[in-house]
Amino acid sequence: MKTFRILYRNIRDSFKSVFRNFSLSIASISCITITLIVVAIAIILSDNVNNFATLVEKDVTIVAFIDSAATDTDLNNIENNIKALNNIASVTFESKMDIMQDMMDSSEVFDNIMSGWTEEDTPIQDTFLVKVNDIEDISDTASEIGNMEFVTSVKYGEGMVEQLISVFDIVRKISLIVVAALIIVTAFLISNTIKITIFSRKREISIMRLVGASNINIKIPFILEGLLLGILGAIIPIILTTFGYVALYKHFDGQLFSPFIRLVTPEPFIYVVSGILLVIGMVVGMFGSWRAVKKHLKV
Repeated sequence: MKTFRILYRNIRDSFKSVFRNFSLSIASISCITITLIVVAIAIILSDNVNNFATLVEKDVTIVAFIDSAATDTDLNNIENNIKALNNIASVTFESKMDIMQDMMDSSEVFDNIMSGWTEEDTPIQDTFLVKVNDIEDISDTASEIGNMEFVTSVKYGEGMVEQLISVFDIVRKISLIVVAALIIVTAFLISNTIKITIFSRKREISIMRLVGASNINIKIPFILEGLLLGILGAIIPIILTTFGYVALYKHFDGQLFSPFIRLVTPEPFIYVVSGILLVIGMVVGMFGSWRAVKKHLKV
């Protein structure tokens, strides 16, 4: 019971201290708010870039062209052999007549040219469309499919796909580095701002020591105050993230420039980002206060 009374008193004193030192508290909250907004933007950009890269990777398809001499039994065997390989996500068969019909439906020119073709004289080949689990192993998978009987050729955008993988890998690493660097800078700025706030109250801490307060009793109110400042500073970034991203998503109808570049769905994305911002604000606020009291004021 005594522990709860002490905790309640410390929380109450922390709230009083924030409003008693209002101008310095506003400075700390403003610093936290601005830096967390920058962090929020970086996280949103990073996640959307990663989402775009993931969608592109999932859309990459291996097209296996089948010899016209292959029978229905041969086609079934090929499909089963492909499914038996590692790294296979899905296999879809497209007959040459279906492909021809799709081409005729898409263009009057194709319709005029192909309308007289029969299944025997069409140069179009049956195909298997194969999607893989891991795009980094797509070359090996394509090679295995290409070695199968009745498979005349395999195409998947070789060369360009490898370049895309390399670019996306670099973008992901840069995104992570930028977000991590911003979080570190945010911690540094917030910590220093809170240090200034606490340094201006050195006399208050000296008085607490003179009346016999222990180090832990002096530190706890300031750490709780830092926690409160972190929470208050995170409110505006969380609101901007939640409502701003939803408005952005609706304005662009979930995509940028084309359906190929889709944005991350707001839920639960905005809640995850908001949680990250709140945790950063709280942890950095507490750490900044603890560090200032411990080192700068020699408590």
